[in-house]
Amino acid sequence: MDAIPTLYTERLILRPLELADAEAIQQQFPHWEVVRYLNALVPWPYPADGALTYLRNIALPAMTLGEEWHWSIRRKSAPEQLIGNISLMNEQDNNRGFWLGPPWQGQGLMTEASEVVTAYWFETLGREVLRVPKAVPNIGSRKLSVRTGMRLICTDEGDFVGGRFAKEVWEITREEWLRRHESQCGSETARECSVSGIIDVD
Repeated sequence: MDAIPTLYTERLILRPLELADAEAIQQQFPHWEVVRYLNALVPWPYPADGALTYLRNIALPAMTLGEEWHWSIRRKSAPEQLIGNISLMNEQDNNRGFWLGPPWQGQGLMTEASEVVTAYWFETLGREVLRVPKAVPNIGSRKLSVRTGMRLICTDEGDFVGGRFAKEVWEITREEWLRRHESQCGSETARECSVSGIIDVD
C-alpha cells in the first residue's frame, strides 16, 4: 500500500495520524461542541483512554489496510499543535468526516482541509463519488457542503451523540468536482487549484 501523504493548504498541514497523536486528541476532542453531531458510535462521556483506543484499534489498522485515510489538522503557524482531524472512508454513503477544536472553528479552516482531502479522494484514489452524512441541526457542516459544491440527495433519521436527529446525505461526483474546479481555476489543473494540493509524501 502506498504511504498516505502529508497534505498542505494555504494555512494548514494535514499529517497522517499516528499513535503519538493520542494525547493531543484526548485533549482537543471530548468537548460537547465537537461531538454532539457525530455518530452515536462515539462513546460519551469520552473515556480517558478513548483517543488511544480509537487510534490503536480502529484508525491505524484501517489505514494500514487501505480502507481509511486519517489526517491530523495543524496550522502552519503552529505545526506542533493538533487542532482537529479529517478522514476519508470506504463506507456506504459515508466517505468523509472531520472535527475541529472549538477555538479554531468559524475561520474557514475546515473548508481548506475538506477541499484538499476531496482532491485526494477523486484524483489520487480515483473514486467516482463522495457522500457525506450529517445531522440536520449541524448548520456549519451543511454550509460547508453547500460552499464546496455538494448536493443534498436524501434525508432520513440517524443516531448521534446528542440524540436522534433528522439526517441528510450530501454528494458530489468526480465529474462535478472536476468541472467546478476547472471553472474556478481556468488553465490550472484541479489539483493545483485545490488550495495547494499534495506537496509532500512522508
